[in-house]
Amino acid sequence: MSLPHITIAGRRIAADAPPYIIAELSANHNGKLETALQIIEEAKKAGADAVKLQTYRPDTITLDCDSEEFRIKGGLWDGRTLYELYEEAHMPWEWHQPLFEHARKLGITIFSSPFDNTAVDLLEDLNAPAYKIASFEAVDLPLIEYVARTGKPMIISTGMADAKEIQEAIDAAKGAGCKELAILQCVSGYPAPAEDYNLRTIPDMIERFGLVTGLSDHTLDNTTAITSVALGASLIEKHFTLDRNGGGPDDSFSLESKELEALCRDSKTAWQALGKVDYGRKSSEQGNVQFRRSLYFVKDLKAGDIITEDAVRSVRPGYGLAPKYLQSIMGKRVKVDVSAYTPSSLDVLSEQK
Repeated sequence: MSLPHITIAGRRIAADAPPYIIAELSANHNGKLETALQIIEEAKKAGADAVKLQTYRPDTITLDCDSEEFRIKGGLWDGRTLYELYEEAHMPWEWHQPLFEHARKLGITIFSSPFDNTAVDLLEDLNAPAYKIASFEAVDLPLIEYVARTGKPMIISTGMADAKEIQEAIDAAKGAGCKELAILQCVSGYPAPAEDYNLRTIPDMIERFGLVTGLSDHTLDNTTAITSVALGASLIEKHFTLDRNGGGPDDSFSLESKELEALCRDSKTAWQALGKVDYGRKSSEQGNVQFRRSLYFVKDLKAGDIITEDAVRSVRPGYGLAPKYLQSIMGKRVKVDVSAYTPSSLDVLSEQK
């Protein structure tokens, strides 16, 4: 039975392939197209497989209303209205084409999270190779169905969703024609504490839903993301910025260039270390076999002498008989002269005691 897998822009994503690293640009452009272009460049240099945008306008994601239910309470964005936040954070639609062109010129995959049907239409015009459904939109089944009908691979982030809601999102995607689907374990806190992630959920998700599964990580370092690889994560998404102190809505919980580079490197090392079930001797061990313990004669013996406890020891190196034979050779005679500090062997032992 083959492993679940998806393919984005020719890159196979599965548990038996290196982790697919997505650098989330989000609002870290801080209102400057030049910054967004440079983020794509730095993501490519760091070794990310893809850079991801967010495609919405404030009026497509919320209402311009300052009543209590539209005002954020607590956290990074305390006191702001949703409209104010998204007005600052959104990626102007006229930027999308130059960003897509720049990424393609650099040779890094680019796609986006659409937040309504008009965003999907824009991204289709740009021939986006895949789509990501953000955690907050995982309950927007009509949006998921609209994306599914594009026929492109889809990634659904599951922050805040329970098992039933995840299944509903999966059913909506598949029911509308999605053939390549992945899901991400996620905690929708910004930032999120590592202890909230409960990474043991990842293998359960893999077994329960039977899909390519990864991690959308909002913790402040790479530990959680790299650990997820050991539990079966095939994709890792991390927010990425040029400067964590840049003052933008998402900067403070994003990785900088050196940290993204480390994530790309170390997650692949973790994946390589998983390997396969193998009890055999490894290539890097071959030269050290000689340094295992073995049985050596520690005094001179004449042909016919009996081997006594003071005549043999278990020592390094490993050119003699294995130590497990110690008791079986006790009391036997040597059939030839042997010298101290030479390895024992069956060839020098007499068949008779």
